[in-house]
Formats: sequence, structure tokens, C-alpha cells
Amino acid sequence: MAQTDVLLTKQPAPQTISPCELPPKLYHVACNTGEHSSSGLATAGFRTAKYLMDEWYQNSYARYHQAFLDREHSERQRQESQQLAVETSTLAQRTQQDSTIKVGERLEEMHCWKSNLQQEVEDLTSETNLLLAQKLRLERALDATALPFSIAMDNLQCRDRRQHPDLVRDYVEEELLKEAELIRHIQELLKRTIQQAVTQIRLNREQKEVCEMGFSDKVESYNIDQACSRYHNDCTEVRFHLHSTKFEESASTPESWVKFSQDMLFRAEHERLGSVHLRSIIDSILRDTSEDLRVQADVVNQAFERRCEELEDTQNKLKFHLQKLLREITDQERQILNLKQAIKDKEAPLRVAQTRLYQRARRPNVELCRDTAQFRLVSEVGELNMSLTLLREKLQDAEQALCNLEDSRMALEKDLAVKANSLFIDRQKCMAHRHRYPTVLQLAGYQ
Repeated sequence: MAQTDVLLTKQPAPQTISPCELPPKLYHVACNTGEHSSSGLATAGFRTAKYLMDEWYQNSYARYHQAFLDREHSERQRQESQQLAVETSTLAQRTQQDSTIKVGERLEEMHCWKSNLQQEVEDLTSETNLLLAQKLRLERALDATALPFSIAMDNLQCRDRRQHPDLVRDYVEEELLKEAELIRHIQELLKRTIQQAVTQIRLNREQKEVCEMGFSDKVESYNIDQACSRYHNDCTEVRFHLHSTKFEESASTPESWVKFSQDMLFRAEHERLGSVHLRSIIDSILRDTSEDLRVQADVVNQAFERRCEELEDTQNKLKFHLQKLLREITDQERQILNLKQAIKDKEAPLRVAQTRLYQRARRPNVELCRDTAQFRLVSEVGELNMSLTLLREKLQDAEQALCNLEDSRMALEKDLAVKANSLFIDRQKCMAHRHRYPTVLQLAGYQ
């Protein structure tokens, strides 16, 4: 070990200390008061400080020992550093692989939910379109009921123009009133069903928007995680982010995330199933209402047919009786003429008999005798007067009968006109108008 030369009056310049060397010691020999000053036997009687051989060997051994310790510590630290580097590298690689696996598993889970949401959005879109078609059918069916209602009301108004005694509340009118009431109830039902369809369509669209937002968020998150899964140590896009390990206050837990997705799918499926159920109800309503309207229309048509047959039968009977009545009037008029002629024919014999009695009453004195001829003439006059009285009574009865026949003729003709008017209203007005009644397909909303 080389001895260090020390100036007595001047401090040495600072030296660079090697990691394996001890720090140099500064000795204040001049004053002999330093921390490392020599105050032993080596300095006794001398003005300069010198080490003893034992001290020199001791110092050398100390330097050897310190160098050995430092070298041993350095080797141990180097081995530990190498082992730590290998372990940390392995741990970092294993941790990165595990993180990549976890991100991949998260991608698979998110892809599953994303696919379910996408399928639910497509199902909701298809279901909403189907419900819109059903709503259009309902609106068409509601528009189609306007014509039957106008036909029924027009039939009722036309039948109000019937004349007495045909202005009756018959079974045709009752069926027409039932038809009008049925149409009103059906219109109210269709309006309520349309409102329900509008509400369900709104709910479907709202839930579809919610699912689309959830799908969009999951697509964005999926893209982020997919990009994260592609990152590696040699990637140029990675950089340090000091505060990236801090959890956001608004971050959700896996349980709340799954529950939110499940609730979103459950609500969407609930609305979709409700829409499917409503569509089946709409099908049933349209089918039942169209069938009910057609059945009632057929009942009304049958009632009209039967009523027209009754009117025709009554009209034919009235015509038959009118013909007989006209023949009886002709016969009665002829009989009246015969009676008048018979009365006229009795006037001449009565004049003859009365003239005979008058002339015989001028016989003189005893010749004015009540003989058989006189009694016979008196009897003849009485018989002739009796015959004239009877003939005049018969003539009066015949004339009254003729008057009654004329009144009956007028009543029959008037009733025939009334029946003809009723038949014209029912057949030409009402039944002709009912030929415009919509078909079952139109009432079901297909046209």
C-alpha cells in the first residue's frame, strides 16, 4: 500500500472515491489535533507523524478486509439484482399475459352481450315494423267502418220516409239499429286499440334507443379493449400514464354492469313480448270485428229480403182484392141501374091502378060499389107501393154498398201505393245501397 504524502500547511485536493475503496483520511499533523491524529508512541519526541509497522500492517489488512467485504457485497448484490431482474421480467411477462387473458375474456363476455343487444335491437326493429303494419290495418279497418255506418244510417233515414201504416218498427229496423250500434262499438274498440298500438310502438322505440345506446357503449368499450389486447412491449403507441391506476368514482362493478345489461335486455324483451301479444290481440280483434260486421250485414240483408217478400205478398193480395172489388163495383153499378129501371117500370102500373081507382070513384049513386074490382085495385096499388118502397130501400142499400166499395177501392189503391213506396225504399234504395258494403278483407284492414 503506497504511503500518502501529506502537506503540513495545506489541505489535499478532493479525490474521486471508487465504490470499492474506503474514503481517504485527512491527517492534521501540524497541529496534531485532528480526528485521525497520531498521539501514540509513534509521535513521541518527533515533530513529524509516522506510522508504526503494526499500524501499517493493520491498515493494509483493514484495506484488504474492506475490499473483500465490498467485493462480496457487490457480488451478492449483483446476483440478487440479476435474479431480481429475471424474476421481475418473468413476473411482468406472466402478469402481462394474465392481463391479456383477462382482457380477452372480457372481450368474449362483452362480445356476447354486444351480440345479444344487437340481436335484441334487430328483433325490436322487426317487431316495431310488424306492429306498424298492424296499426295500419287498424286504421284501414277503422276507415272501412265509415261506409257500413253511413249505409246503416242512410237505410234508417230512408225507411223514415215510409208512409202510414207501413211506418212501423219492424225487425228490419231493429237489425239496422243493432248494426249501427255494433259499428259504433267496433269503432270505439278500434280507436282504443290504435292508441294502445301507438303507445306500444313508442315504448318499443324508446327501448330500442336504450339498447342502441348500450350497444354503442359496448362497441366502443369492445374496440378499446380490443386495442388494449393488441398492445405489447415493442408497441410504439404505449406510454407512461401516472394516474391511470386510479379508479373513477363513477365506475361500475362487474355485478352492477351485468345487472344493468340484464335489466336492459329484460326490459327490451318484455316490451317485445308485449308487442307480440298486442299484435295477436289486434289480429283477433280485426278477425272478430270483420266477421261480426259481415254476419250482422247478412242478417240485415236477410231481414230486408224477408220484408220485401212480405211486402210483395201483401201487394199481390191487395191487387187481387182490388180486382175483385172493381168487379163488384161494376156489378153493383149495374145492379143499381137495374133497380132504378125496376122502380121506373113500377111507376106506369101504379099510375094505371091509381087512375082506375080515381075514375071509378066518379061512379054515380049506388054504382059507387066496393066490388071485387075495387078491392083488387086497392090491393094492386098497395102492392105496387110496397114494391116501390122495397126497391127504393134496395137502391139505397146498393148505393151505400157502392159507396163503401169505392171507399175500399180508394183504401186499397192507397195501400198499394204505400206498399209500392215501402217496397221501393227497401229494395231500390236500401238494398241497392247495401251492395256497396265492404268485404271481409276490407273490414280486416288488408285493403
